[in-house]
Amino acid sequence: MPEDTAEDPPPGFDPTSLRAYLEAERPDLCRGELRAELIQGGRSNLTYRVTDGNGSWVLRRPPLGHVLATAHDMSREYRVMSALADTAVPVPRTHLLCADENVLGAPFYVMDFVEGQVYRSREQVERLSEPQRRDLSLRMIEVLAQLHTVDPGTVGLSDFGRPEGFLERQVRRWSKQLEASLDRELPGVSELRDRLAGTIPAGGRTAIVHGDYRLDNVLVGDDGRIRAVLDWEMATLGDPLTDLGLLVVYWEGFSGIRDNPIAKGVGPEFGFPTARELLRHYAEHSGTDVSELDWYIAFGFFKIAVILEGIHYRYTRGKTVGEGFEHVGSMVEPLVRQGLSKIREN
Repeated sequence: MPEDTAEDPPPGFDPTSLRAYLEAERPDLCRGELRAELIQGGRSNLTYRVTDGNGSWVLRRPPLGHVLATAHDMSREYRVMSALADTAVPVPRTHLLCADENVLGAPFYVMDFVEGQVYRSREQVERLSEPQRRDLSLRMIEVLAQLHTVDPGTVGLSDFGRPEGFLERQVRRWSKQLEASLDRELPGVSELRDRLAGTIPAGGRTAIVHGDYRLDNVLVGDDGRIRAVLDWEMATLGDPLTDLGLLVVYWEGFSGIRDNPIAKGVGPEFGFPTARELLRHYAEHSGTDVSELDWYIAFGFFKIAVILEGIHYRYTRGKTVGEGFEHVGSMVEPLVRQGLSKIREN
């Protein structure tokens, strides 16, 4: 870990203020001066590994700058991971949630640091053999099926969302976020939004929905097993097929898009199973009919396009933390085109 000091902390992190807060709220948690490194930033909530020289934890807070408040709700992440702690879905153990923005400038929470590998790059993926890639992919799908079979009521999440009208609200929500971030011409995006709004499926069963489930949002142990599912900022109760549609987009929708910092080294072209095989495996483990997914895949393209447009918006205003954002803006239109292709077929 880099030798960060109190004089040179990573952006969005104040070790002195955090130490004072922990001493007041959880004096058992840390013993010495705090140092931190930024693990991930810019595209999502900011994630830091924090240490006092003895133990290590992870701190999560919203990104800096222009954000839609409901898309970075720390209490939702904290609550859903705490609720899933005793289920078959692997999650880090949570420690405390801070809603006081005076501490770090935004709400945050602290959880265990879980050892494992996050596969975010082609170079990391290439270290796996093809059988390992297949096994990991199927385990990833099995964990998603386990999540979708958890009864929200048995884990205290019966009021975690409003399942009725879920798909309509999702389209409205991401349309609103598009309006908040769009300040350039983006061909096709209005048509995609309107077609989605006009062809919303009736919807099926209700489940805990992750909202951004993909390979680089899971931690993988040395044995190839998934140690923890991460990034629960969009979790809610709703139609589980939205998780599947989005996963298909991450899995195969970025093929051929150059300078792609979002879904590197994932999909059949890199020795992974096809999305069709993953969906078949999900159906076998969940008992869910996945034959009618086109609308959900089109919505997944729309959702990711809106997220990337928001990143582009923040990047052009110097509000992102980290590298690799200069090409994000050029990725949005190809995703919109693919979404339109799916919704026109539907």
